[in-house]
Amino acid sequence: MSATAAPIERVGVVGGGIMGCGIAEVCARTGLDVILVEVDSAAAERAEQRIRASLDRGVSRGKLEPDEGREALELCRFEPDAAALADRELVIEAVVENREAKLRVFELLSKTVESDSAILASNTSSIPIVELAAAAGERAPNVLGLHFFNPVPVLALVEVIPSLLTESDVIQRAQAFAEEQLEKDPIVAPDRAGFTVNALLIPYLLSAIRMFEQGLASAEDIDKGMVKGCAHPMGPLALADLIGLDTVLGVSESLYREHREQLFAPPPLLQRLVAANLLGRKTGRGLYSYQ
Repeated sequence: MSATAAPIERVGVVGGGIMGCGIAEVCARTGLDVILVEVDSAAAERAEQRIRASLDRGVSRGKLEPDEGREALELCRFEPDAAALADRELVIEAVVENREAKLRVFELLSKTVESDSAILASNTSSIPIVELAAAAGERAPNVLGLHFFNPVPVLALVEVIPSLLTESDVIQRAQAFAEEQLEKDPIVAPDRAGFTVNALLIPYLLSAIRMFEQGLASAEDIDKGMVKGCAHPMGPLALADLIGLDTVLGVSESLYREHREQLFAPPPLLQRLVAANLLGRKTGRGLYSYQ
């Protein structure tokens, strides 16, 4: 931790989906006071159950002691009102990968979080951080991206993405938080669509989807080829289903909108699967069936 900055103790997370719950869980497991905000009480209860189930899996697999799982859950509060975030030192937005939804969150956070030094961060996979910073008005210098990877408790990488408006001290504090408090491996990524990882990953996933869509190879053979031939831990189609096809589509659209390069254009099959709400593992069916 920087010699001039005290460790962050109070963290807020907005959004109780897979990523939001993963971020909240990792923060609580390191002893931080966490408040997770969802749209209503029912959604907040679902987020609590998701984190409870994840911690229980960690205990059953020997990754956590029973006391550690129980203590982590006790450090989490689940609220339906963003007003609960008023005293937070860091708030991480993790709502659906939709530009308008995220802009509304940052406009709200700029009015809700009281401390002028609080960091307002986004877990967006692709939306320019400078746009979110602009929505935060006078709080823009405190806005940056903190992009975690799924599953958050397992994968160590965090992209720290400053905008043109982010103060250097905020960048340093965010890096220290990720590395020293969460014990993650941060990299500083440019504020461009897809940042570093998705700017490389998404064209690869889209190419695999096009190959499958065109009937050039089966899904199983595409994935087996990359696992067995290139030593990837998971094939591209299985990975797209794990990420969520809606997220893959959203990042693809952001990349294409910014760069207008054909390799970023979403394939028709991806668009149709998302339109049918066949989003991968989280819905039980996507490029593969999980039912």
